[in-house]
Amino acid sequence: MDFAVILDPESPTPLFRQLSAEWRQAVLTCRFAPGERVPSTRGLAELLGVSRTTVTQAYDELLAEGYFEARRGSGTYVCRELPERMLHARPGARKPETPPSNIRLSAYGRRLTAATGRRADHLAAHKAPAISFAHWTPDPRRLPLPAWQAAMTRALRESGPGIFDYQPDPGGYLPLREALASHLAKARGVRARAEDVVIVNGSQQAIDLSARLLVDPGDVVAFENPGYRGARLIFESWGARLAPAPVDSQGVIVSALPEEAKAIYITPSHQFPTGCVMSLARRLELIEWARRTGAAIIEDDYDSEFRYAGRPLPALQGIAGGANVIYLCSFSKVLFPGLRVGYMVAPHAVLERVKRAKWLVDRQTAWLEQVALAHFIADGHMASHIRRMRVSHGARRRALMAALDKHLAGRVRVMGDAAGLHVLIELLTDLDEQEVVRRAGEQGLGLMAASLYYLKPTFPF
Repeated sequence: MDFAVILDPESPTPLFRQLSAEWRQAVLTCRFAPGERVPSTRGLAELLGVSRTTVTQAYDELLAEGYFEARRGSGTYVCRELPERMLHARPGARKPETPPSNIRLSAYGRRLTAATGRRADHLAAHKAPAISFAHWTPDPRRLPLPAWQAAMTRALRESGPGIFDYQPDPGGYLPLREALASHLAKARGVRARAEDVVIVNGSQQAIDLSARLLVDPGDVVAFENPGYRGARLIFESWGARLAPAPVDSQGVIVSALPEEAKAIYITPSHQFPTGCVMSLARRLELIEWARRTGAAIIEDDYDSEFRYAGRPLPALQGIAGGANVIYLCSFSKVLFPGLRVGYMVAPHAVLERVKRAKWLVDRQTAWLEQVALAHFIADGHMASHIRRMRVSHGARRRALMAALDKHLAGRVRVMGDAAGLHVLIELLTDLDEQEVVRRAGEQGLGLMAASLYYLKPTFPF
């Protein structure tokens, strides 16, 4: 046990009295709990760099006053029952100091406070609804835990102690990047070598790295309206001026994009939150706009693995030609959010800068999880898991659609049910959405209000 104290050898007060006073304060302010064992006199003397006699004298004083108690053959402990006079002294113990409030924040710090401070609670007041549609994450009960545990064990066994050290390449574990490059080429039409893939701590870090490299304060960034709020806060924190990019049933309306935009953030495969899929014509139009204006496209392919109707279109990155596209995705929806492993495919012009920015931020994504994930994919567990989850999610989707049709036929319009883990439902009612959320909460049903995701309070179609 460590014990942080301030002892002044130049003070006229003897060291043992300074030490006993520090111990009294620690006990009365509950730094040490009643019945907690305290260090031995020898151990504390070595820790503080004082003589053992000094510590022994302090302990003797504390034992005599009833702060400590000695147990034969066991050691010295904080008294479980403090004397009445000490209990009365507790309310008068030194109160925690109020931290200074005049710290001078950077412009980034001020923007961060402003951006995150605007958080509106659009959830029902009930903390634990019986049925919650307010969050969209994979069912943790469906995770193939034995296979994942085996992959982690294999990673530890085969890698040796070097797995816990800094790694030479901030881009990530090469076998994992090779597996991802192969998968992306087949499933999403992404053009990438293993060297083009950068492993990051989830898609949030990928968005943040993109913003770091592309956005200066005051730059215009086109942003889907409605759009993913987590990305919006990142761009706002870096000082971007977000230009609302309206969305209809075919995706972003390219003709409405500002020519001065430096970048656009987009979710074309399953627009968040409307769920629409960007048509091929719109994709080609967006690519031509990016070529003409020189804007970068940040393509977030967050849940493209789960489609229940129609054939998925290839990623924008694979058909971009001369346009600059930063492609990003993660395993949060495919496996579990706590894994915190995502990946980016960046244009060659910025690839090395992405790696340098990643190295400056946190050196590397956890290597053990990367190695385990590479084994998990190579052994076929990932493909099997995705197939099972498509069946499971598809069955839940059908049950939800059937229930909506049975109970709310003609009173709702459903969008985005062809893919992903969420749908957007427009209630054909005069009730305010907050009132709907509140009433649902009273019935044990958790809902998320759509207005949270709009830059302007206008609905797409």
